[in-house]
Amino acid sequence: MRLALFDCDGTLVDSAALIHEVMARTFVHFGYDRPDVLLTKSIIGLTLDIAIARMQGKPHVDDEAIAMTAHYKAIYLGVRDEPGMDAPLFNGIKPLIDELARNDDILIGAVTGKSRRGLVHILETHGFAPHFMVSRTADDCPSKPHPAMVMECCSETGISPADAIVIGDAVYDMQMAKAAGAKAVGVSWGYASVDDLVGAGADSIVCHPSDVLKHFS
Repeated sequence: MRLALFDCDGTLVDSAALIHEVMARTFVHFGYDRPDVLLTKSIIGLTLDIAIARMQGKPHVDDEAIAMTAHYKAIYLGVRDEPGMDAPLFNGIKPLIDELARNDDILIGAVTGKSRRGLVHILETHGFAPHFMVSRTADDCPSKPHPAMVMECCSETGISPADAIVIGDAVYDMQMAKAAGAKAVGVSWGYASVDDLVGAGADSIVCHPSDVLKHFS
């Protein structure tokens, strides 16, 4: 039995435009300029308070970052419901998940810096909820690259980290996988560069969702 653990933003869904717009409005609300989209993309995958602090160049989460996190969460649903602010699946993700779900020797899970509410919305919107048997979110565990998300998913399913594969687009995903003793597979269609993923310890890089299947053959 093997465990496929997917990151969400930048791996399953293209949510950069939505995340950036909510982040930009949050920064403006607190008197800052709109951040560059590349800066926003660089923190996708981290839990929200740490992401905001890092965007501000702060070494630690402070009271302002906590307040900005609360504001981000408060306006998120309203922005998400605006035209053009959806988070579509990347091409090829649905066939990949459907194929993995047909294999009785593979369990599917999610390890994400999103909130539990955000992950549930994505999984239900795209019909994935029945396929994802285990998940850990920013509400459950320390931020990536801490290995807790992977370790807890493995413990819940009874699968060794050595039999787990983390599939993600961020350096934090690769670092988390290696810290947990799992295989790290980076995806080229997300928000980090291939060079950065390799530098963070990726065991392999895939260029299309269908390429993930070879790691479970």
